[in-house]
Amino acid sequence: MREVLSARLERWGYDVVVAETVAEARQQADEFKPDVVVSDLVLPDATGLDLLEALRAGDPRRTILLITSYGTIDTAVKAIKAGATNFLTKPLDYAVLREHLEAAAQIDVVTPPLAASPLVHSVPGLGGMVGNSPALLRMQDRVRAAAASDAPVLIVGESGTGKELVARTIVALSTRANKPFVIVNAAAIPETLVESELFGAEKGAFTGADKVRIGLFEEAHTGSLFLDEVTEMPMALQPKLLRALEDGRIRRLGGRLEINCDVRVIAATNRNPTVAVERGLLRHDLVYRLDVLRIDVPPLRDRLVDLPALAAWFVDDCARRYSAPAPALGAQALAALASHSWPGNIRELRNVVERAFVLATPEPITAEHLGLGGNNAAAEIDNGTDVAGPHGIVIPHGLTLADAERILILETLKRTGNNKAEAARRLGLDVKTIRNKLKVFDVDGSMP
Repeated sequence: MREVLSARLERWGYDVVVAETVAEARQQADEFKPDVVVSDLVLPDATGLDLLEALRAGDPRRTILLITSYGTIDTAVKAIKAGATNFLTKPLDYAVLREHLEAAAQIDVVTPPLAASPLVHSVPGLGGMVGNSPALLRMQDRVRAAAASDAPVLIVGESGTGKELVARTIVALSTRANKPFVIVNAAAIPETLVESELFGAEKGAFTGADKVRIGLFEEAHTGSLFLDEVTEMPMALQPKLLRALEDGRIRRLGGRLEINCDVRVIAATNRNPTVAVERGLLRHDLVYRLDVLRIDVPPLRDRLVDLPALAAWFVDDCARRYSAPAPALGAQALAALASHSWPGNIRELRNVVERAFVLATPEPITAEHLGLGGNNAAAEIDNGTDVAGPHGIVIPHGLTLADAERILILETLKRTGNNKAEAARRLGLDVKTIRNKLKVFDVDGSMP
């Protein structure tokens, strides 16, 4: 299989070296410095997970694909959590493999300036997602991995980043694609009705319950349930949700019998889960059960190279809905879009483009039509709470480099809810460096 795969990859135009063991692969990686590693899980001297750990330490940006005929959900979850880009099973689907290789190749492509062209065209990709920024491509790899599994998923991202689209894409790519897909926003249901809404109620369970009510879990049987804003679920009800996740059984309000429900749960939140636990909004054991496969949805400010394509897509969408010609996006308009910090993310962008479409049609869209005015505060968007917002970190004039470094690290930790891994990612450091710096600063690692 190794020889056949090597020949196929070379035929696709890639430079390839092969290795038979983990030891040989590590040596080859040090010398060849590959951008992508395709490895079996079962190897003569160790496992693919051992190799994964060694290769991630050498270059955390490397794309690593694990292939095995011993595929189980638990093994896939371990591989993904350890840093594998994806987990593929034998017989190998070469079309899927090629998609991953092409996505990895795009990550290092230098994108031209946003205002380089007065006209932009857009073609949606996976699940209707628009763009090809490294942040989006990495997230799409996680989406594919989640779709190949049946484990619970936790989607984390600021308001307006498209968490529901991510959930829909996971379901569309999964084996439950043609089964019920039920969406519920926990924040939109009155607290007194959440239990009966989710789990149903027997006749006479409460005043006005004159008949048996089927809950959303039962409606989603054999399919998927998207539980948005899960941190808004009442704390008293969370043990019942945990039970449903653990053994697939629910009990209607006022009922005695347990009902089996085969439901794949996908939850979403715009809060940092760690902070939500600390603030008493989420049970830690519920987070552990939901956070089997986590997908972080990047904010728009982390994927600005996608702005032209996204804006063009929304212009075309407006043209379809208004049955009008699509005006061009000029270079000045693109420059104005790029200079905005987008606290409301893609939802805000969509609203800004629609307003500009109405004002501009049929003339080209200019910076004036967008109405951004360089004032981010004008966007009256609630972008959530605990997922860090767009505002900068102020470094007072006259500080030493050491003092500025201290402020930058501690403020980033504060904005990530003391999530050292996320702070390290934003600062371009590794977690070990963050911990060492905290020791130097003589700060308790449990701060913020």
